[in-house]
Amino acid sequence: YKHGIMTGVGGNRFHPNGIVDRSTAVQIFYNLEGRPDISDEDQGYPYSDVDAGEWYGNAVYWARITGVAEGDGDGTFRPTDSVTRQEFAQMLYNYASYKGYDLTASGDLSTFPDSRKIADWAQTAMSWANGNGLINGHDNGLIDPTGTATRAQAASILMKFRQRFVG
Repeated sequence: YKHGIMTGVGGNRFHPNGIVDRSTAVQIFYNLEGRPDISDEDQGYPYSDVDAGEWYGNAVYWARITGVAEGDGDGTFRPTDSVTRQEFAQMLYNYASYKGYDLTASGDLSTFPDSRKIADWAQTAMSWANGNGLINGHDNGLIDPTGTATRAQAASILMKFRQRFVG
């Protein structure tokens, strides 16, 4: 909140256990980047389910042109769908790649009993995030790749990310 990366959900509430949906996730990364002016870009929105005038419209467009997040390949972005922990890790990895940050760290995901649930496409991102101490297991020892990312988890991950990479 202090750095303008995440805001509350209204009524002076942060809602830490609330889910992170795709529109919120890309807005977080757009905010982390300082909400760059994209008014000179050709904002042809390719997603049938994204209204450019919505609060997350610029963030979705920015995420697409930077490679931080893309749509589903069927012409939709699914802005209200919840984000899993592995999807958030992938977006974070994509953002780090966009920024030119070091992507060489890797964690030993085999130490988590549910590591085989990590999708093939998310293996590198989850290993990198774990190797950097950004995404770790829950108290029960599970890394929970398909579990829904909460707002508190996203805030914690971003705090660690800023400390590790941004300074």
